[in-house]
Amino acid sequence: MSSNGGSDRPFVTFENVQKSYDGETLVVKNLNLEIQRGEFLTLLGPSGSGKTTCLMMLAGFETATHGEILLDGRPINNVPPHKRGIGMVFQNYALFPHMTVAENLAFPLQVRGLSQAESEQKVQRALDMVELGAFGARRPAQLSGGQQQRVAVARALVFDPDLVLMDEPLGALDKNLREQMQYEIKHIHENLGVTVVYVTHDQSEALTMSDRIAVFNDGVIQQLAQPDVLYEEPENAFVAAFIGENNRLRGTVAKAANGSVQVKLPTGEQVSALPINVRGVKGEETTLSLRPERVVVNPRGKKVPNVFEGRVEEVIYLGDHIRTRLNVAGHDDFIVKIPNSADHPPLNPGVDVKIGWSIDDCRALDAPAGE
Repeated sequence: MSSNGGSDRPFVTFENVQKSYDGETLVVKNLNLEIQRGEFLTLLGPSGSGKTTCLMMLAGFETATHGEILLDGRPINNVPPHKRGIGMVFQNYALFPHMTVAENLAFPLQVRGLSQAESEQKVQRALDMVELGAFGARRPAQLSGGQQQRVAVARALVFDPDLVLMDEPLGALDKNLREQMQYEIKHIHENLGVTVVYVTHDQSEALTMSDRIAVFNDGVIQQLAQPDVLYEEPENAFVAAFIGENNRLRGTVAKAANGSVQVKLPTGEQVSALPINVRGVKGEETTLSLRPERVVVNPRGKKVPNVFEGRVEEVIYLGDHIRTRLNVAGHDDFIVKIPNSADHPPLNPGVDVKIGWSIDDCRALDAPAGE
């Protein structure tokens, strides 16, 4: 690993980076982003949000239309991809089918001029790292999808890069294998201390693996934070809707007092909420965000200022919890997640029930455009 010329300096920096493919539409807008050495940073967002374009500019496969990208303090806009010393893992594995697994791994080492003895040693170490030590003589077609993806990860790490970029690397795998690989990649990252920039549109994958997540939409980072902060404290309605499930209630601010706002719903009821990015001006439109697991059923004896009547519409058994859909305040898609335990007897469709929630769990966010 190369030395960090100043421990406080970011390892990767995007400075006012813009990207346009047609000279008119910006797919990345004025991006400023700092990534620390050894960090696992995920770029998360829907298709077309700009996340993959950012990764490709960092890899050198795309050129920034404007702005500068720095790697360990050095500008790299004019450095070709093969001279950036970056490992890459793609969704389609990109393994050479005519080469054995060991030859696939040796290829980036030969390009860098390593001796055969040193190359063989590094190849074996990388294969052992992904628990494929005995598979060196096989060809990619003789491996399962999960094994091929492990080889692709090993090949990205074999030449000891300081930075590894992963573009939807688990997209082609089935659910169980995908979850298993999430933990394996996370453990490899922890053991090696390599910097990883990871692109996905899968929110649970991002929450599982990352030190920090940058949520993209429309070419702009909407929020950059640790997974728990993104989930518990979304800064706007897009992030709240994109990360995890949430109940959204539209309304207008009735009044603001004592660090909270009273929001009037179209049905006339009022909700007390925590103002996040509303000014608290009377009549201002807002979206209330409330996580399904934070709703209390039958809140007798519990101090919850927001208490509503709900009618049970649908009950779905999901093992560790019961997903219950209610009709609340004119919304028939209000979701409550009830733990599957003896303390919570199951609800039945058609039953009226009282629910409640605290001010701190209900966040007054912006009114998203186009809704």
